Amino acid sequence: MYTDDAKLIQKMRPLLQRVLVIDPHPASARLLADLMRTMIGSQVWIAPSGRKALTMIHEVDAQIIFVEMSGHDTDGIEFTRRLRRSDAVCRQAPVVMMTAEATAQAIRAARDVGVHEFMRKPFTTKDLMRRLEAVTLRPRDWIEAVEYIGPDRRRFNSGDYKGPLKRKSDARQTPDAARISQALKILKSAVAAVASDPTQALRAMLAQAADLQKAALAVNDLKLATATADLQRYLTAVVDKSAPFTVEEAGKRIAPLLVFLPADAQAKPAAPGRPKPAAA
Repeated sequence: MYTDDAKLIQKMRPLLQRVLVIDPHPASARLLADLMRTMIGSQVWIAPSGRKALTMIHEVDAQIIFVEMSGHDTDGIEFTRRLRRSDAVCRQAPVVMMTAEATAQAIRAARDVGVHEFMRKPFTTKDLMRRLEAVTLRPRDWIEAVEYIGPDRRRFNSGDYKGPLKRKSDARQTPDAARISQALKILKSAVAAVASDPTQALRAMLAQAADLQKAALAVNDLKLATATADLQRYLTAVVDKSAPFTVEEAGKRIAPLLVFLPADAQAKPAAPGRPKPAAA
């Protein structure tokens, strides 16, 4: 093994100790498991079906999950969707989707249910290393919304991205301002989902309130911090079941925050974590 690879593995190893492989094909499951044990020193669990894997995610706190896109009793898209909406400790673990048929449609479907990386079979050790490096050393922001739960779908969302801007607002918004705007949009959509999906609506609101509080402190906005703290107290009461969680009550609680939403963001927003089409 090259020295550079050894150094890279040393950095990644603490984040890859527990691995779950979901693959109905025994030979390919064993191959991947052996690679992870040999290269990283991982402890690996293998699930032969998506159904079995949905049980194992509550028993194994996996740090990374590899899942076959389709096969006997296995639907990688449905598994990922259910993982992200579960209460499993590993619900935010990076998911690498594997398939022999990596069509554009398949890649989009995987991305839209919260998959981190896509890997075509058969894959090389180099292919595997690239995916491991991406999910451990170049993590993306986590998006906890209602319709979408998973890593930010904008591949280049970090502050050190030097490529072309994709949105009109990119030219005038600081990272903190963009973070505040997105959190407020998600809060607004979460309120609308309180009646139909209260569990995920509450989860999304808690996550966005925490993000807003951090951003408010970063930009030294006392009014935003105070309004966010009020919302957090309400949400804590909801968790404790000492406050009602209805569309009307939740809407009333976030109303003071919506004044911080930029005027041009009042229109229907793009899906969280996904860039708007570039302006012509």
